[in-house]
Amino acid sequence: MNSKIETRKYKSGDAAVLVSIYYHTIHRINIRDYSAKQINAWAPSSLLGLDGWKRKWKKLVPIVALFNNEIVGFAEFEENGYIDCFYVHHEFQNIGVGSTLMHAIECEAQMKNIDRIYANVSITAKSFFARKGFATVKK
Repeated sequence: MNSKIETRKYKSGDAAVLVSIYYHTIHRINIRDYSAKQINAWAPSSLLGLDGWKRKWKKLVPIVALFNNEIVGFAEFEENGYIDCFYVHHEFQNIGVGSTLMHAIECEAQMKNIDRIYANVSITAKSFFARKGFATVKK
């Protein structure tokens, strides 16, 4: 089987899947490093509504990762070099989705002459970002 991870820009029909990835990744992966109280504050079920996300994504178009044509992750990359959301589906961890998203961000940064990429990352994501060359500036 030839499986490939690809990226593309967000389409309005992606919203429900991206919101689900956001919510379930936090509740199933980040729970390893955070308390239930912290997780519920970070990703309450009230965030599952699509209206706010759709408004946000009209202005800040995410990069979407696909594995065998299934959406498995997304990242928001702002014009100033800031990575806001960066999430990989909880069932598709450690297969290269994050690396593919990061590569897409790096390519976009290069095309737009953005010389600094930065993010506020979770404890869970810290080692991934460190492997990609990010340094901790402040805890």
